[in-house]
Amino acid sequence: MKNQFILAVFLAGALLLDACTIRPVTAPAVPEKAALPTLPQAPVVTLKPVDWNALTGWADDDIPQAMDAFLRSCIALKKQPLWQEICAQADLMRGRDGVALRRFFESRFVPHQVLNADGSSDGLITGYYEPLLKGSRTPSKRFRFPLYATPDELLVIDLGEVYPELKNMRLRGRLQGRRVVPYYSRAEIERDPASLQGKELLWVDDEIDLFFLQIQGSGRVQLENGEVVRVGYSDQNGHPYKSVGRLLVERGDLPLEKASMQGIRAWGRRHPQRLNQLLQQNASFVFFRELPAGVPSPLGSLGVPLTAGRSLAVDPRAIPQGAPVFLATTWPNTDRQLRRLMVAQDTGGAIKGNVRADFFWGFGPQAGEQAGKMRQAGRMWVLLPAGHAPEAPAIP
Repeated sequence: MKNQFILAVFLAGALLLDACTIRPVTAPAVPEKAALPTLPQAPVVTLKPVDWNALTGWADDDIPQAMDAFLRSCIALKKQPLWQEICAQADLMRGRDGVALRRFFESRFVPHQVLNADGSSDGLITGYYEPLLKGSRTPSKRFRFPLYATPDELLVIDLGEVYPELKNMRLRGRLQGRRVVPYYSRAEIERDPASLQGKELLWVDDEIDLFFLQIQGSGRVQLENGEVVRVGYSDQNGHPYKSVGRLLVERGDLPLEKASMQGIRAWGRRHPQRLNQLLQQNASFVFFRELPAGVPSPLGSLGVPLTAGRSLAVDPRAIPQGAPVFLATTWPNTDRQLRRLMVAQDTGGAIKGNVRADFFWGFGPQAGEQAGKMRQAGRMWVLLPAGHAPEAPAIP
């Protein structure tokens, strides 16, 4: 009976994902020969092997910086058979010059251009950073916007454990009796936070700063006594991310060129009475965890510290976590070329698609300025170990 119930929960969750709605899903009775529901297909990913000379700007990059970031990836990757040998060899390259390190990558990796399902090569590159907020460990009239830890009732179902083709796809919801239902949306959490009572980590003084902290996924909170607490992404409520900047453009409240983080923040300051209603249009809600003191930078989804200017958030269904990625894009709001070796060390709710990435700019106002303005076209090449066929379909 217990196993039947677990299977029923899983089937209900799968149907929930397939329907892409927020209505409750009743667990079906499991017949003797139950047919599993039709699940949404994973994205079609095409990787095209290319020569190194196809990577314009490769010879001009500061490879030692990229190697430092890749060595951080190896903290996690060295546990995987595919990466063990390369990570061991990379560790022996510490302190070598750019010429030697470039030769290392060229002799041990094969660049594969990442293509969209339609065969096109261009995609969207945005930016993110680590912000600083003002906060407290206790609520007050000033500090009234809470950061929450992951609730105990949040149910996470890893579809890849049953459907390998859906690797990295997870459902999130909660149990309501014998039914699996979506977890509470942002609006539901804010209207009735009782389900999260006792899960408050900190309180901050600015609603829009907290909203952008959830989008960035990590940040620092300075307490009134001067202590700085670092927080990182723990989990998410399972609702899809919706861009409030796009909503403002569609409603005619902001021109497209002003729909940056800075533009949205300025709009919120001008329209405080409309701000909360706007933010609630993004049903996605992020839960945090307090990071231990001494962590040098935010931890990405790979579980290793991010490197400013070298770490990239990608869709893990398209690009394997930890892999080096050569990025060709432009600096924010300019035509100036930005071409460098990055490392896929993070993911994000808005980062969906093959040629889609978020560039980590680091900590502080200057990083925030660059991240907020970045919305550039770009191309990507993932570097995969030589002699190993990629999981995604490759074309000759």
